[in-house]
Amino acid sequence: MASNGNGRGGLLSAGGILSIIVGVFELISGGVLAAFFAVGAPMFEFPGYFPRFGSGGVFGLSLTISIIIGATLAVLGIVAIVGGTSAIRRGSFGFSLAGAICALLPINVLGILAVIFVSLAKGEFE
Repeated sequence: MASNGNGRGGLLSAGGILSIIVGVFELISGGVLAAFFAVGAPMFEFPGYFPRFGSGGVFGLSLTISIIIGATLAVLGIVAIVGGTSAIRRGSFGFSLAGAICALLPINVLGILAVIFVSLAKGEFE
């Protein structure tokens, strides 16, 4: 890709920005998911609609799994954001690629593009 005059191409910046965008969405959705099931869901009782898993209440095991999935998604979002900023600053290729892969894990088009852009721009790192 053509550089913009200061020896820097746009692929790495695009990959970093895509990693940050996906990371923000992962962080928000994971945080909301974990917070809802940790705080809001136990307030609701739906007898007869949900099977009883485990020993705790109506939701039981599904409540715990939902909190774990939400927290994992939030952690992946944080790593994607930090990796995206590392890509924009041209810091560490490994950290930038790890952030792009964390943006890829919930399988979406922007995460796939972030991995492709960061890996193609490996030569732009110091």
